[in-house]
Amino acid sequence: MVEKRLGALPVAAEFLRRLDLAGIVDELCPGGASAHLTHGQVVEALVANRLTSPAPLMRVADWGRTWAVEEVLGIEAGQLNDDRLARALDAIAPKLEQIAGTVGARAITEFGIDVSRLHWDMTSMSVHGAYPVGDQDEQYPVIKHGHPKDRRVDLKQVQAGLAVSGDGGIPVHARVFGGGAAEVSQVVGAMKDLRKLAGEQEFLLVADSKLVSYPNVAALLQTQVPFIAPLPAAQVKDGFYAALDLERATVVDWIPDRDAGKDPGQREVYRVLEDVHTLNGPRKRDPVLSVRRILVHSTGNAAGQQAARAKRLARATEDLEKVRRGAGGRYYNTPEKITARIGVITKTRRVASCLRTEIGQDDTGKPTLAWHFDQKVLDDEAAADGWYALLTALTPEQAGPGQVLIQYKGQGSVERRYADFKGPLAVTPLFVQHNHRVAALIQVICLALLVFCLIERQVRQALGPEQTMAGLYPDNRRVRPTGRMILCHLSELTLRIGNVTDPPTVQITRGVQLHLLDLLGIEVTQTRWPIT
Repeated sequence: MVEKRLGALPVAAEFLRRLDLAGIVDELCPGGASAHLTHGQVVEALVANRLTSPAPLMRVADWGRTWAVEEVLGIEAGQLNDDRLARALDAIAPKLEQIAGTVGARAITEFGIDVSRLHWDMTSMSVHGAYPVGDQDEQYPVIKHGHPKDRRVDLKQVQAGLAVSGDGGIPVHARVFGGGAAEVSQVVGAMKDLRKLAGEQEFLLVADSKLVSYPNVAALLQTQVPFIAPLPAAQVKDGFYAALDLERATVVDWIPDRDAGKDPGQREVYRVLEDVHTLNGPRKRDPVLSVRRILVHSTGNAAGQQAARAKRLARATEDLEKVRRGAGGRYYNTPEKITARIGVITKTRRVASCLRTEIGQDDTGKPTLAWHFDQKVLDDEAAADGWYALLTALTPEQAGPGQVLIQYKGQGSVERRYADFKGPLAVTPLFVQHNHRVAALIQVICLALLVFCLIERQVRQALGPEQTMAGLYPDNRRVRPTGRMILCHLSELTLRIGNVTDPPTVQITRGVQLHLLDLLGIEVTQTRWPIT
């Protein structure tokens, strides 16, 4: 009697079959069958590995031996050696965009995904290793220094962009970029990819502030692709928000999910105003672009900014008082030393706009320090708390100011998917040497993220409008299942393999596992092995 881990392998296999991932890869990347395993089968195995027990390429064969990979996917563990996996990555590297586009289109049609609203964003992944530029293939994303999200400026990086549907947060499009690629320069390319993916269907593109540049907005207006993006703070004049009249703003009839169970007085309140924003081109002959600007005030943001400012001022006060008391002493015995210390405090505590200082001398010739915060500046900052602006090409007939805000609020789904990308699917660390293999492996993990999100969406849809279930937490409270929760509970499934007279059986230890399999439409008695 042998027991292997089964986990979510049957679920992954069913979703991969519906996506026809192996067939798409084999059609675009023929060959590889001489080793009795096609490139498509290898890619499916890599995706299944990421969904069940992410492992470096050199450990995937070990995963294949301890998990029921042969019984579910029909692949022997010995066929998943790192050399075969690397050859599959080599084969798909030149076709990454075609694979991503074809699989994304298949997901949209097979699972009925609504792509009328797509959220675009990019993230970075820091890598350890030298990765000399001269040793990299420039036909593929180059690993180099950039502006990392994790602030590890000492490490080189590679980047990925995701387009996530408003329907279920499904990453229907993914693309790998070099470490030095500027986010602002990738918007137009992403828009073209998404237009091709959506076909004749119109879609709304929602992105972050990197979208707002003259070339990007001009291209989107020219192609008549509606968009929503926050206006960068640098493009807002000082004092603009402070001059706005909150009483004139309209309250938005919308409650964030996180506030649904709170008392009305504790819920975050949004108010909106509307005007027009203009963008000037880099050349004098460039036409001035005019777009709607939705001015949003959030009580939650305001409270957060007030608390942050109070904390910042308190710490600056403590630091400045130490300097004032120590002026003329051992450490601050010259005006230059006091000035240098004030410069450090101003930068670290971010009080340059409001701090006023005066360095003088006492009767003995020792330096002194007097300081205060400019109350008018603080009042202006307080008046601007909670305000931000959204730009949109939607007409008032298509969406009112409040509706623009509500549609933009779905942008958080991209951030959540990046958390899944870097969390359960473990995109880093990347134990791959060549940059074309790095790009191919990241694209494979993006495909795993697609399956991960489709699993979550199907469970929620099967639960009905409420989209909650019990049994996921020890206290049995009802919650919305996430992909992470679903795979965690299914990971405990095992397959007990006997002999010819004692066929394999799936060991289900808890009712929530059976419930999840039922919601996913997976019947373990209909898998590739003869389970009784």
